[in-house]
Amino acid sequence: MRDYIIMTDSCCDLPAELVSELELTVLPLSFCIEGRELYNFPDNREMDPKVFYEKLRNGAEGTTSAINVGVFQTEMARIASEGRDILCISFSSGLSTTYQSACIAAKTVMEEFQGCTVTVVDSLAASLGQGLLVYLAVQEKRKGRSMAETAAFVERTRDHICHWFTVDDLNHLKRGGRVSAAAALVGTMLQMKPVLRVDEEGRLIPMQKVRGRKASIASLLEKMDELAEDASVVFISHGDCEADARSLEKMIREKYPVKTFVLNYVGPVIGNHSGPGTLALFFQGKHK
Repeated sequence: MRDYIIMTDSCCDLPAELVSELELTVLPLSFCIEGRELYNFPDNREMDPKVFYEKLRNGAEGTTSAINVGVFQTEMARIASEGRDILCISFSSGLSTTYQSACIAAKTVMEEFQGCTVTVVDSLAASLGQGLLVYLAVQEKRKGRSMAETAAFVERTRDHICHWFTVDDLNHLKRGGRVSAAAALVGTMLQMKPVLRVDEEGRLIPMQKVRGRKASIASLLEKMDELAEDASVVFISHGDCEADARSLEKMIREKYPVKTFVLNYVGPVIGNHSGPGTLALFFQGKHK
């Protein structure tokens, strides 16, 4: 069986130490803020996330870019030249063109390196939902599964990775076209907090609105109570609101026998659209 590596992109929001421990290759998406183009590496070498969210709070508006074909092609070719295959698990095609870029690059690399297999799987996931799927894929690889077996596992499992999240400020979702300007204005006045999920096609879908931050955080736990099938691995990401994330973690640990818990920032590429105060919960459920 040929050796293979698992590749993903920085929208997985996995912390740098876990990226290293899982032996992942992570390619960065980019973001532009205050006229500077920066890359979203897992170790946050180009901008600390606290600094990024402070800029957003102070009114800065950023833009983001997917990974282009050339970046994928260069890294895939480097790995192929070492005689290894590649399983690439990408950011949701419902939110980015990153998956399409990876597919084009994979085809070119396989033509150049005969005998090399590059399999690209659309995670249909975002942030630590994508990270959770990648984490589970690595566990399959470590059990001795072939690349084809691990890819099939990812395709089966992606429909069971639940993403439920809430945001503190509707104006960031308004800029991204997720809510209307009128809904953002009224919601802000009434202290309404939307609860959203990522659906089966990997898109962000508003599901309900609750009044107040406390109720919106409680609603995330309610969704876990309703849907969770395996609570042994739970991930939480946050838009610079670690106290809220720790509070949700405590509530979950009191109810569920969690073995692996990962908590990290929502990276700047997704955080640019969701804003400061975003709180997201990821777990394996009966369905998304």
